[in-house]
Amino acid sequence: MPVSYARRHGLKPLGAGIGLRREFYARLPETSRALDWVEIIPENFLTLGGRSQRALDACVERWPALPHGVALNIGGPEPLDEDYLSRLKALVERVDAPFFSDHLCYSRLRGAYLHDLLPLPFSEEAVEHVVPRVREVKERVGRPFLLENPSYYARMPGGTLDEAAFLRHVAEEADCGLLLDVNNVYVNAQNHGYDPRAFVDALPLERVVQIHLAGHEQQPDVLIDTHGAPVCDEVWSLYRYVLERTGPVSTLMEWDQDIPSLEAVLDEADRARAVLAEIELARAVVR
Repeated sequence: MPVSYARRHGLKPLGAGIGLRREFYARLPETSRALDWVEIIPENFLTLGGRSQRALDACVERWPALPHGVALNIGGPEPLDEDYLSRLKALVERVDAPFFSDHLCYSRLRGAYLHDLLPLPFSEEAVEHVVPRVREVKERVGRPFLLENPSYYARMPGGTLDEAAFLRHVAEEADCGLLLDVNNVYVNAQNHGYDPRAFVDALPLERVVQIHLAGHEQQPDVLIDTHGAPVCDEVWSLYRYVLERTGPVSTLMEWDQDIPSLEAVLDEADRARAVLAEIELARAVVR
């Protein structure tokens, strides 16, 4: 098996984390509960000041912070935003993030942000478009960079590859890591009729550096990736399936809508941490 992306870059699993969301600015920095790291949405912190800065500073004193962006627009047709990249680099350095991430999608068109993460066509042409942009981002920011597999509800026209092959080509040709959103894998598999475990097996798992877990909404004929509910049993099972192949990977409990109490989110992170410990123990016994 190839040397993992994490090992090549000296990245170690961080354990289980949660997102620093506005609802938690006051209480999270003071919690006595177990927590291994926090994720920040950089767009909320690129212009620092006031309550946001105080919350971020307090968290960075206690835990590693990993920026996970939504506005990079890595797959868009326009040139990368120079100002955004400069401010992202400054934030990554300020929190001394070991790596950072964004989504393999497009989110801006004709200068307007779409406030959504829209899928790319799974094609060789899209790979050729995205790869140099990923290389540019890595060079500009100067830290290891991960791309996340997004959820999607329609296949973009022009696709010639399956989704897993598309992810593999981009990650390998751009030499970046993967942020594997296990809930997205499950949601996409149910909505588009494929086996989520076969999808996982087709990925370059040696490039998985981080995992997202989240909840979704069941509607009559579709699953919606809401990040607004507890993780379902099927996604927990798929998470374990991934870890049995990758070993322990830094895992985020992602909750962005209908956000419950801090304790409820930390309870979900505790469950992920327990699975990580079980996988680590099982691998130690085998060794």
